[in-house]
Amino acid sequence: MPAMSAVERLFCQSSAWGWFAGRLVLRWALQGRPLRGDVLELGAGGGAMAKETMRQFPAARLTLTDVDPAMLAALSRRLGRVQGAPLVTADATALPFVDGSFDVVTSYLMLHHVIDWEAAVAEAGRVLRPGGLLVGYDLVETRLTEWLHWADGSPHRLMRRGQLEGALADAGLETTSVRYDGWYQVVRFAARKPS
Repeated sequence: MPAMSAVERLFCQSSAWGWFAGRLVLRWALQGRPLRGDVLELGAGGGAMAKETMRQFPAARLTLTDVDPAMLAALSRRLGRVQGAPLVTADATALPFVDGSFDVVTSYLMLHHVIDWEAAVAEAGRVLRPGGLLVGYDLVETRLTEWLHWADGSPHRLMRRGQLEGALADAGLETTSVRYDGWYQVVRFAARKPS
């Protein structure tokens, strides 16, 4: 699984992204859904969403993953003295957790970095408990999003509009919400594993 480009690493570790993601993006991405129980964040990157998750949902038991050791180091620095969130080196297409380990799996702007993002969606479904929720957002393939990733040279595979819904169904998840925002540049999603 590829790592982010140097440009994306700098962006994800920036204090500006940390502020913006923490104050605005988390609430928007969750679409009003609270995070409870055992929560897995896929591709936690620089930790902006994780830090805010811990602040807004202190009872959630958060586990943070990333495939890139540089991002895990940044994540550790950002969280600093915050205790209780294990950091796990993990490929989202082959998660090191047993079936049914989590109540919620979150994915914030990372699926397009996974060339086989459908496999990551399937893995999220596998590690969810019955009734569990997969929630997050990602980029959609458009001229603008392709150009941005071509310009920074990062490995990626953006989803086309309508592909995510099929991947969620293939993973055995029931779609509760798929919303295309920002002139169809971004998709927010939520899907539940049947009880």
